Amino acid sequence: MEAKDTPFSTDYTLNFRGKLLSLLHPRVMGILNITPDSFYAGSRVMDEKALLEQASRMLADGADLLDIGGYSTRPGAAEVSEEEERKRVSWAASLLIREFPDALISVDTFRASVAKAGVEAGACMINDVGGGTLDAQMFEMVASLQVPYVLMHMRGTPQTMTGLNQYDDLAKEIIDYFAVTLNKLRQLGVKDIVADPGFGFAKNIQQNYILLNRMRLLKALDVPLLVGISRKSLIWKSLGISPEEAGNGTTVLNTIALDRGASILRVHDVKQTVETVKLWRLTKANA
Repeated sequence: MEAKDTPFSTDYTLNFRGKLLSLLHPRVMGILNITPDSFYAGSRVMDEKALLEQASRMLADGADLLDIGGYSTRPGAAEVSEEEERKRVSWAASLLIREFPDALISVDTFRASVAKAGVEAGACMINDVGGGTLDAQMFEMVASLQVPYVLMHMRGTPQTMTGLNQYDDLAKEIIDYFAVTLNKLRQLGVKDIVADPGFGFAKNIQQNYILLNRMRLLKALDVPLLVGISRKSLIWKSLGISPEEAGNGTTVLNTIALDRGASILRVHDVKQTVETVKLWRLTKANA
């Protein structure tokens, strides 16, 4: 069946300041954390040499997007001042654009001022873990910047979210949240929106697997879906291993996410994920 004949189109296109990126085939987003305390040490790049080497490797391995974050959102993460986060993101975005002018850079932040600073420094996408709930100015900022926006589902803050995972019907409540919030964004004139169900954010391990299993229901929203499962605790805690040992489990769950409709995979390991997407596409092409 052709994409156009399916109930919900997967042939989305994002406009990155005039650069068009088709999502007819799944894309890979590489994670670059400008933080000293992100849960996976391999993603931390706190100096110029490390940042450029990691970005160069990811781009060479086939990353379509680079996602830079200056505030760790792991459960119980330490607070980072707005000024410090803004400084980290601006520094990273300007360095990356200088060295890789064609790179598509996303800013991972829930603060409107940081999003603005990142875009002014060269980024062309906002990835908001707060889904607009942690900064009342975020939606208007996104509308004014006119860049693609990743809207994620979560509750509370990174410091409080683990205690806010009570749901009557997890998938339904997430769909309802997106339906209402997508409408708000569209009324403000935001055009390119990607939905992220927020694996690991205000969801316990069992709920993450329920959400992954029912992810196809989110296709009713008719927007591209981003999945960020890479090396998260739902993998390593379930297997009794460490984040450093969770690469294989990440590949397994990313494959399932592709089957459930993911358009973008946000990952620490670009090469392995690009290979995963390639093999998945070959399987689908010969179905």
